[in-house]
Parts: sequence; C-alpha cells; structure tokens
Amino acid sequence: MVVAKFGRDAAWEEKFSVLSSQKSHILNLSTDNCALSTRPHRAGILPAAGLYGFPFPLPTMNPLSRRNAIKTIALTTGALATSGAFAQPAATPPEVFKLPALGFDYDALEPHIDAETMKIHHDKHHAAYVAKLNAAIAKESSLASKTVEDLVAHLDAAPEGIRNDIRNHGGGHFNHTLFWQLLKKGAGGPQGDLLKAIEKDFGSFAKWQEQFSDSAMKVFGSGWTWLVLRSGKLAIENTPNQDSPLSTAGQPLLGIDVWEHAYYLKYQNRRVEYVKAFQDVIHWEFVGARFKELQG
Repeated sequence: MVVAKFGRDAAWEEKFSVLSSQKSHILNLSTDNCALSTRPHRAGILPAAGLYGFPFPLPTMNPLSRRNAIKTIALTTGALATSGAFAQPAATPPEVFKLPALGFDYDALEPHIDAETMKIHHDKHHAAYVAKLNAAIAKESSLASKTVEDLVAHLDAAPEGIRNDIRNHGGGHFNHTLFWQLLKKGAGGPQGDLLKAIEKDFGSFAKWQEQFSDSAMKVFGSGWTWLVLRSGKLAIENTPNQDSPLSTAGQPLLGIDVWEHAYYLKYQNRRVEYVKAFQDVIHWEFVGARFKELQG
C-alpha cells in the first residue's frame, strides 16, 4: 500500500522528512487509504510509523474491515477468557475450622515471651495452619463434621490424598490451640493430683523440670516437647514438626513449641533461654484441670 501510494524510497522519505520537523507526524493506514499526516489518528485509522518509526518503505498490508476487526477482538477475548486470563479468583474454602482467640494480650507474657512474637505466632503462623487445614477438608466434605482432635487422632483413617495435610496443618491447629491455653504468667506450680502424679513418675517437680528442659533441647530442628498422659502414667515425649501425641494414642497435657518462630525474635539461637522462660509461664491450673478431665 505504501509503495503504491508514494513510490519507492526517495518519494516516501522526502515527504516523511518534511513532516518530521512538525509536532506530530504519523503515517496513517486506514481501511482504504494510506497517507502521511500531522494529525493524531482517528477511529478506523491506524498509526503505522512516527518519528521513531520506520525510515523505509513499509510492506504492503492487507486492510482490516471494521467487521473483521471486531470479529478478531471477540475471538481473542474469548480465547483469553477460556484460558483463565480473565477468570475469577478461586473461592475461599469454607471455614470448617476457625482461628481461636489468643485469650490474652500480646504482651501478657513479657518479659518471658515478647509481644511481637506472640502476635506473629498466633495471627500468622497459627492462622496459616487453619487456612490450609480448611483447604484440605474442602476436598473431602465428609470430614467436615469431625473435630480436629478426631482427625489428628485417626490419621490412618484419613484419605491418603489429604492425610499429610491433616497431619501437618491439623496437627498445627490442635497443638497451637492447646499451647495458647496453657500459657499464663505467675501461675505458680502444679498442685493436687497432678503434683502427686509428677512426683510419682519423675521423683519430684524439680526433676520433672530438668528432664523436660533437657528433652526440649534435644529436639532436632523443629518440633514439640510434651508432658503426656499415656496408659495412666505421665511421660515426656518429643514429636517432630507438627506431629501430636494424639496420633499415637497419647493425651498431651502441655507442650512447648520449639519451632524457631516461637522464640527467635527475642532469643535468636538461644533456645535454652526460651525453654527456661517457658517454665515461668505454664498455666498449671489449666494443666491440672486437663489432667483431671482426661483421667475421668
């Protein structure tokens, strides 16, 4: 089209050069014409080249009619929609399980556990376990009526496709839900039947404290250390990651989270200091009531 209108190189370049010194210069291609113009392009006229365009004859182009252009746009838009380019975001899985309230102010355990750690630990980490557990349950609606305790305690019965999700995220949800409840500053020590059971199975409360702390220091990487009621006796056990004693027929009375997210902001790599500080914020009244309930 350009060659037919202006001829070869010299004629086109001469006219283009004259217009190059003006404010706006466009080689306009319409559906039935080709012209050099200083005017902005209008509907139905396509700018083909400008000052930074093509200083040589453009190849002949097949014009598009308005109808063909609309048809092309419609087909392209349909293809993009089909491919998911304009698809709506995936629906959020229903909240079968919900993030429980922390139950106290973020700074309630200061100086033993800092407020920022508590905020991130509860609002981010625990919330993520809940969200991912809900996503897993959405794939198996038959499990929606079960409690998290049931799911974690009967991992072998879970569908294979989501069993690992229940183990990790269901375990994370159960473990943390228990964890928040057993924290309270200035709660003293164990009393009554729980103290007697500790003295019977560990020799004394002081010996339990020592053994519990030693066990927590031996967790490699991330995991938990638990005081567990198993077969009528108390025991100290470690589990990796978010595994729970529930999965092996144990009943956890209390547990310390030794994932780094539980202490690193304040204690960095000094886990031993965090473990010692944890001993000062155990809510022994809650642990004693749980022990009594599980015995019954």
